[in-house]
Amino acid sequence: MKYKGKGNIREYIIEMSHLASKLKALKLELSDELLVHLVLISLPTQFNRFKVSYNCQKEKWTLNELISYCVQGEERLKQDRTESAHLALGSNFRDKKNKRKNPKEAAGGPVQKKQQTKENEEFSCFFCRQSTHLKRDCTKYHAWRAKKGLPELPKAK
Repeated sequence: MKYKGKGNIREYIIEMSHLASKLKALKLELSDELLVHLVLISLPTQFNRFKVSYNCQKEKWTLNELISYCVQGEERLKQDRTESAHLALGSNFRDKKNKRKNPKEAAGGPVQKKQQTKENEEFSCFFCRQSTHLKRDCTKYHAWRAKKGLPELPKAK
């Protein structure tokens, strides 16, 4: 078996333990140390630092300790992935923002932005999405706040 990073690592290790117990029923017993070693071998390269730290220690882990350490390592990897995704999205966003969008602007011609006046803009309620009023004037919003026990908003001038 190989852990491919899909699903929960705890379930994967428990499944390997279950297979070892099936082998025990067939009179082929694996020691806990060997099972821990087999689990470590089957982990992908993202867990290499984890494997090295295990090999540097003098004491051997039980299966339960291995599960708890692997879950912690998996959480750390997920957190690292999300942080790197945020970094990648941030740089990608900046690159797109700096690109010129208008071909006239690239040619050096004048660019005219559309000026919108407040009379032309349409406002709508963010709570019920009706265009007849704003959120601060929405009766449904005020009823919802009262139901939740939130204080009343001050009236708009």
